[in-house]
Amino acid sequence: MTSTIELHQVSKSYGKKNVLTNISIAVNAGQVFGLIGPSGSGKTTLVKIIVGMDQPSAGQVHVLNTKVPNLSLLQHIGYMAQADALYNDLTGLENLAFFASLYKLNKNVQKERIAYAANLVELTSHLSKKVQNYSGGMKRRLSLAIALIHDPQVLILDEPTVGIDPELRKSIWAEISRLKEAGKTILITTHVMDEAEKCDQLVMVRDGEIISSGSPLELKSHYQINSLEEVFLKAGGAKR
Repeated sequence: MTSTIELHQVSKSYGKKNVLTNISIAVNAGQVFGLIGPSGSGKTTLVKIIVGMDQPSAGQVHVLNTKVPNLSLLQHIGYMAQADALYNDLTGLENLAFFASLYKLNKNVQKERIAYAANLVELTSHLSKKVQNYSGGMKRRLSLAIALIHDPQVLILDEPTVGIDPELRKSIWAEISRLKEAGKTILITTHVMDEAEKCDQLVMVRDGEIISSGSPLELKSHYQINSLEEVFLKAGGAKR
């Protein structure tokens, strides 16, 4: 099976500080792949390298069989950053319309995708409000809607449910499952262990290194522990 996302021996350093060391992962279509680890473990740097916003100091990255960075790839990737990149002086609808216009969609498709994305994150009734008047949770929801606006083949979500209430988080995960069944490739970073349980495959990252990987069941079985949180602590301890 050809992997949709492939990283081979990726390292990243800023000056003398090593942020990532020899990261190799492969993510297949129709898979929810989780990167888990504490803040500062290198997850966001890794995501930025996959998207092409940053470049590795060593190693190679391919997405959809194309070497990253590549501008044309952005037509096929939906990216939700940890920090919301929104136009606060525009309305929610204007933000969605602007980002939709960046993709090669005709007007009717744009309209349909805006309606779908807004409805998914329960923002339809708030689209006429300026984003500067949105709560933090609403901004996260709008960022997710923007990531989905062009029906991307690859979805990369950096801590997507931070600040989102449990009920909406449940509906977002239901949609992630639906997208997976439709053959999309979904890479998600999280430090919430009950979300990690929903992933098909996990890579545990600490201090820029992979400390363990496998399905949630495989990891718990390997370490003979019933909790992913305990697995992470035990795997991290074994690396020290």
